[in-house]
Amino acid sequence: MSNLSYVPESNGAWQTYLAQVDRVAPYLEHLKDYINTLKRPKRALIVDVPIVMDDGTIRHFEGYRVQHNLSRGPGKGGIRYHPDVDLNEVMALSAWMTIKTAALNLPFGGAKGGIRVDPRSLSPRELERLTRRYTSEIGHIIGPQKDIPAPDVGTNPNVMGWIMDTYSSGQGHTVTGVVTGKPVHLGGSLGRIKATGRGVFITGQQVAQKIKLPLEGAKVAVQGFGNVGSEAAYLFANAKSKIVAIQDHTGTIFQPEGMDIEALKLHLAEHQGVAGFVGAEAISNDHFWYVEMDILIPAALEGQITVERAKKLSAKLVLEGANGPTYLDADDILIERGITVVPDVICNAGGVTVSYFEWVQDMASLFWSEEEINQRLDKLMIQAVNDVWKAANEKVCSLRTAAYILACERILRARKERGIYPG
Repeated sequence: MSNLSYVPESNGAWQTYLAQVDRVAPYLEHLKDYINTLKRPKRALIVDVPIVMDDGTIRHFEGYRVQHNLSRGPGKGGIRYHPDVDLNEVMALSAWMTIKTAALNLPFGGAKGGIRVDPRSLSPRELERLTRRYTSEIGHIIGPQKDIPAPDVGTNPNVMGWIMDTYSSGQGHTVTGVVTGKPVHLGGSLGRIKATGRGVFITGQQVAQKIKLPLEGAKVAVQGFGNVGSEAAYLFANAKSKIVAIQDHTGTIFQPEGMDIEALKLHLAEHQGVAGFVGAEAISNDHFWYVEMDILIPAALEGQITVERAKKLSAKLVLEGANGPTYLDADDILIERGITVVPDVICNAGGVTVSYFEWVQDMASLFWSEEEINQRLDKLMIQAVNDVWKAANEKVCSLRTAAYILACERILRARKERGIYPG
């Protein structure tokens, strides 16, 4: 384990996060004396994950679990399986979880984990072995009152079930609260899979009203069409918006009159990607950013909205369904151009909010209906948007800066009031 304040990459996600914190410092008044708390992860664990492959060979993978800040409660954050996972990325994602949980006023700190692997290259049995070995390596720092993992890119409810079972085996009894995003019959919550996409829609709906952008007829472009992008697109389509462009790992499709989302769902079920959908034309991945649109939903990976793309983007509203999709310099350009950005730390917080509900249900062994889950989710998301909007108007700043101000005040106040042990 190591206590790290930086990693060598000069333009990585961690550096973007540090720059975001620096921008908030002038607004924190007396609490800024504690700001270095936010610039250093509390704990960073790098683990070797060896597994026996199906052909009998042994392969080694590198895994991570970073706990950025635990001042407000146990760590909370997903586990990512992706070939590009590295410490820089995981540190940044854990820090954004700290900000996100505080911005929503959830009783959690921020954490994140991952393994550098392409999960599609592994068989189901290899994926299970990888997950169980990784769990055994990080098991001593996770737990219902320590750090609660969840699904992220490349992981799913089945992976969470393996983590829960492996951790429970070490404890000698079933511990459902060690992870969220589990299968419902293993203590998971109804509404969890769709929660992040629903949160994107709810926050987008609220901010669209505030900037006088009618959803009916609005042209929406979606990058990333997994759980988040697909659910957000479905809800916007139900609100009579036009889904004009979609990009995923298979390619980009375009239909200026709006796509039939129900037909696209059937296509996805058969082909596992949007490429080849007969209800739209194929365009280049780069052209996606320059189609005529009113609302952009980046719901893939971080670092997608570059300076060049920000200069030409036609959207009036950007809803960050992914974590860290906008470079800092690009964010400035969007602000200068009058494009409203709903930042990731509130826009995509629907997932962690329902994860909180799942954790509460597991602790109480009392479960709610999906209708109750959605009602509670909508209420918290709307409150968060209103709080951030009010702070942005009072401080005369962007929604991102306002969200960071609220979150950092809550985190650093907790740090100050808890004190430093030993004194």
